[in-house]
Amino acid sequence: MTTPIKGMSKRMPGWAKVVSAVVLVLVVFFAGIRLSVLPGLKDLFGTQTHDRSGPALLESIQDISRYDAASGNFQVVVDLEKDAKFLPDAIRGSRTLYVGAGTVDAFVDLGKVGERDVTVNDDRTSATLRLPHAALGKPALDTDRSYAVSKQRGLLDRLGDLFSDNPNSEQAVQKLAVRHISDAAKQSELTERAETNTTNMLQGLLRSLGFKEVKVSYAG
Repeated sequence: MTTPIKGMSKRMPGWAKVVSAVVLVLVVFFAGIRLSVLPGLKDLFGTQTHDRSGPALLESIQDISRYDAASGNFQVVVDLEKDAKFLPDAIRGSRTLYVGAGTVDAFVDLGKVGERDVTVNDDRTSATLRLPHAALGKPALDTDRSYAVSKQRGLLDRLGDLFSDNPNSEQAVQKLAVRHISDAAKQSELTERAETNTTNMLQGLLRSLGFKEVKVSYAG
């Protein structure tokens, strides 16, 4: 035996009709926001960002005597995968494909030049300088040009992200990118370029002061 639909609607209590009506209105309301059918509602319920950070404090000042003579731009693609021994990747494991971009500076520390490293003749027309070899600075990762291409995580890793303070942390791949950039800088010609640029700079400076012959060498 079946009950007619009309009979069911007549027996529906009043509070159920009110709840159904409210649910229907909310569905239409949020659907309008989602589909941009109702203009202005996105701005009404949009989020705002407020910067309430305190002022930056100067902790220390250091005098710099080095001459930054060259800078290299590097880019590396990091493919970092972490597996569990006895679990499939779909359950436990992660793989991140990350493009890291950064710079490394090469410099000559002029603060290490002593009196014995500079020789000038009596008529101040010839000068000889002995400088320390150029060195590489610390790699600086450019976060504006670095980005994650893809992230794959197992079920347990995804559940762990829900309770993590920083679920989208890219610290591991960023450190790996910095290490690869540092290795690439060591194999490049950055230090040689820095020494050449430093030599040209000093020769141009001293010749503008009246020196006709300027010799620059590197040791140590």
